[in-house]
Amino acid sequence: MGSNLYIGLVHYPIYDKKKEVVATAVTNFDIHDIARCAKTFGAGGFFIITPLESQIRLAERIIRHWVDGIGSIYNPTRKESLSLVRISRSIDEADREISDLWQTKVKRVVTGASPHPKSVDFEFLKKLLKDESTPFFILFGTGWGLAQEVKDGSDYVLAPIEGKGYNHLSVRSAVAIVLDRLLGERNSR
Repeated sequence: MGSNLYIGLVHYPIYDKKKEVVATAVTNFDIHDIARCAKTFGAGGFFIITPLESQIRLAERIIRHWVDGIGSIYNPTRKESLSLVRISRSIDEADREISDLWQTKVKRVVTGASPHPKSVDFEFLKKLLKDESTPFFILFGTGWGLAQEVKDGSDYVLAPIEGKGYNHLSVRSAVAIVLDRLLGERNSR
């Protein structure tokens, strides 16, 4: 079954810079880079979440090229990573797919760049992940971040990645850092 940690890249409901709820565009870079991170760190899967039919078709075409098309022959390792990608029309749909696979309710974890009163730190979540009978679904926002309703519907809010004052990482960078902190292995040399 793989790891009990799943990644969700949320394109709706997302805030734009005016704090209005919108749907954002799926990007080729996000699909490739996050799938590669998911494979590198052994995530159970990676869900692209969008209700927009045009964006679903775009994502399907990209994935099909690398998993079933000529891309699978040209770059077999890319096929491996993109085989982890699923497309869902909503967070709830992806949540149900994971819960059905595991025959238990998934725990939702949301991320963001701003502090939250219910934030848990990386060490706390890393300890929870050791319970391999419970699946976790970690959600990353696009645009200007996840809508409040997504945070309100989560089980945990992961503390933001702290830097030196500048706080505008790409979602691909954030996914890589979070997965490394939660699933990365450290040599004891």
